[in-house]
Amino acid sequence: MRRKATGIMLGAIASASYGTNPLFALPMYSAGIDANSVLFYRYALAVIIYGLWLKFKKNISFKIHKSEILPLLFLGLFFSLSSLTLFMAFKYIEAGIACTILFIYPVLVALIMAIFYREKITKTFLFSICLITSGIMLLYHGKGDTVLNATGVLLVLASALLYALYIVGVKNIKTIRHMNGAKMSFYVMLFGLLVYIVNLKFCVNLQPLDTPMLWGCAFALALFPTIISIETITISIKLIGSTTAAILGSLEPITAIIIGVLVFHEQLTPRIIVGIIAVLTGVILIVTRKREMRA
Repeated sequence: MRRKATGIMLGAIASASYGTNPLFALPMYSAGIDANSVLFYRYALAVIIYGLWLKFKKNISFKIHKSEILPLLFLGLFFSLSSLTLFMAFKYIEAGIACTILFIYPVLVALIMAIFYREKITKTFLFSICLITSGIMLLYHGKGDTVLNATGVLLVLASALLYALYIVGVKNIKTIRHMNGAKMSFYVMLFGLLVYIVNLKFCVNLQPLDTPMLWGCAFALALFPTIISIETITISIKLIGSTTAAILGSLEPITAIIIGVLVFHEQLTPRIIVGIIAVLTGVILIVTRKREMRA
């Protein structure tokens, strides 16, 4: 029971921290910093900060077996490209809408686990997914009859699929299944950084950060939606399985709503309240169900 409770708590922390992406990314966009530069600073600072923490505080060895390199590379690329496609989508559709659409990824995780790993999907689980999906739709802030930009939607869907593949991979790739979670998180960030080094032509096109505010946003991106999110979701997946950990990600839109109300003074409408209740109810049904699905 303690193992399950810890996994649920860490999954919730991961979802809340990942939900802070727009809070720190959008000010950098407003200052003219492009997606690749924003994400380069996010991952580079995360690698440095987390690497120093592991080396001097946790005294963890960075040594890995050669059989672990390729799986870690793929996980890093999946996670990093998921970030990139999401951040690129912010250019085409509102961040709140993009983050709402992103939450198709728990459904994708459930489908991947059911099709390729024969994980049983119960009626309670299906009902919970429907409830959560309905709640997230209620959280969507649409503006009249505006048609969403197709490019933005496709980018978010790609982000959702890549994140789903990352979550499934952490639990099911045999060569790294029993790896220390902190070490795995470090290498996911390190290999993920390669995406932006290449995209920026080995930093030739890297845009500089010239104000304390921009550096503050970069450090916050490195800490909350990167270090904290990756480490907590990695441990959560190992404790409670890919599907349940993914479903806890549905708490992320609630984080965005809370930030919007407290920071940007957005209105908390009855529809949003009902949406939050639906999401929380669906999550509670999943994490308290008596019959565990195979992890």
